[in-house]
Amino acid sequence: MSDRKRIRCAIYTRKSSEEGLDQDFNSLDAQREACEAYIASQKAEGWVALPGFYDDGGISGGTLERPALQRMLEDIDAGKVDQIVVYKIDRLTRSLADFAKLVEKLEKAGASFVSVTQSFNTATSMGRLTLNVLLSFAQFEREVTAERIRDKIAASKKKGLWMGGLVPFGYAADGRTLCIVEPEAKTIRTLYKLYLELGTVRAVQSKSQGLDLRTRTREHKSGTRVGGIHFGRGHIHQILTNPLYAGRIRHKEKVYDGQHPAIIDVETWESVQVMLKAQAARGRLKVNAAEPSPLIGKLFDETGDRLTPSHASKRGVRYRYYISHRLVSQSGEKELTGWRLPARAIEEGLAKTLVEELERPAFLTRVLPSSGASELKQILGRLDVLISELTGVNKTVNTASLIAVARIGAGEMKIWLDRDVLSKKLGLPKADLFEESLVFSKAFQLRKRGVETKLVLGGLQAELDQTLIRNIVVAQKWFEAIRQGKMIEQIAKDAGLTKSRILQMMDHAFLAPDIVKQIAVGEQPIGLTSEWLQRNALPIDWQEQRQVIANL
Repeated sequence: MSDRKRIRCAIYTRKSSEEGLDQDFNSLDAQREACEAYIASQKAEGWVALPGFYDDGGISGGTLERPALQRMLEDIDAGKVDQIVVYKIDRLTRSLADFAKLVEKLEKAGASFVSVTQSFNTATSMGRLTLNVLLSFAQFEREVTAERIRDKIAASKKKGLWMGGLVPFGYAADGRTLCIVEPEAKTIRTLYKLYLELGTVRAVQSKSQGLDLRTRTREHKSGTRVGGIHFGRGHIHQILTNPLYAGRIRHKEKVYDGQHPAIIDVETWESVQVMLKAQAARGRLKVNAAEPSPLIGKLFDETGDRLTPSHASKRGVRYRYYISHRLVSQSGEKELTGWRLPARAIEEGLAKTLVEELERPAFLTRVLPSSGASELKQILGRLDVLISELTGVNKTVNTASLIAVARIGAGEMKIWLDRDVLSKKLGLPKADLFEESLVFSKAFQLRKRGVETKLVLGGLQAELDQTLIRNIVVAQKWFEAIRQGKMIEQIAKDAGLTKSRILQMMDHAFLAPDIVKQIAVGEQPIGLTSEWLQRNALPIDWQEQRQVIANL
């Protein structure tokens, strides 16, 4: 037996919190002891535990950036490790995407992975499949956690509690509420007073510069100081429309009484809102030849031709459009086709579409890091602020800033979000926002009225694919039977089908939950059918599934 291959085993341990790590015998020690005992039981197979310690204490499993894990991966690349041994799968990772990366790295290095408490390893295809199933539940748990946090934020705001995010000018954070910063509050009161006196935001901005009113100065950890500048018109308008200063809390389109002190009395705040609405109504009645088209340079049609702003006037009223550029550059040519879309309809439709996408749990799962609850709460707070911007007075401008490109095709609009803008809005590193997670599609329908074509985003009546839904349910039942130990041959016999047919249908059982939800309400891409699934190999990784299906 001396020629038996020696399998060098690296024991990896991890604990999410630092609680109890100072004890003589802690969770990491317990994990290591269990792994050592398992390796000892495999001594006849040539297994031997390496003396090095790969321990990550107080670090989340939602990221691969862990010191001990990175050191172990370096040793694997160097050919020093043949097998990773962990107490449970989630000690190594809680993310399907990260797990896929680890498996790929292990396969390249000729190494594998085994869990002590779960009797399988990645050296076999069935082991990898089972791991994917278990990690799917871990990922589902993360999605449910994100939804639960959002529900908790909504309930807390209904009670008037401050739920984090960027602390507004005039206040400082004080636990679950806010306290007034008097020097800044004085500036807020001055801005409100100036608006009641002058009647326009432009005049308030000019006067505030003369009074040398400035924004808050912030200092980053690097020592860089930002802020301390004069107020812009957008910032002033945001202050004048923020119910927070009247002692209230906004959540989406609803406003609740807050538990923080007000800087502006309710009567003053409501008087300002009446004046702002009246001013906006007057502005809509004017024919403004310089009215902006915020989506300029961002809209393209299915041919790659950009949609350029255009307008027409009728009875003193100006109507804006986005039209295919060829209709302008090649005007007069016969049989020339292109798009002619009402500008306001598409701008407001995109604003609504973005809000719907940002509120989807599937979107949160794709972009939110697997962080602790406190960090997720802060990010979700910033997301809530972003959604408020997309439903506020300047929603079309804010929507355009968040969109990198929007492409119109047959019955569908595909939208790419701007990674730079989204990373700043959510306070996330750009590297954490993968390009494929920032792309989504929205169905639309066209309504003709004379020469005008109206685009209605999301206006299509959902049409359920009963065949696809039925096959998903059947495949999930078959897979559950396999998990219970039933042979595929017996399943085929009971169903009156061939074994190859059963295997051909099994991909239906491994669709990501958000894709299944889309299918259940008829919102899946038109190309995603049961026939397509049977003719094409579907990736097990959910992120890869979304990428493939998004391109159908």
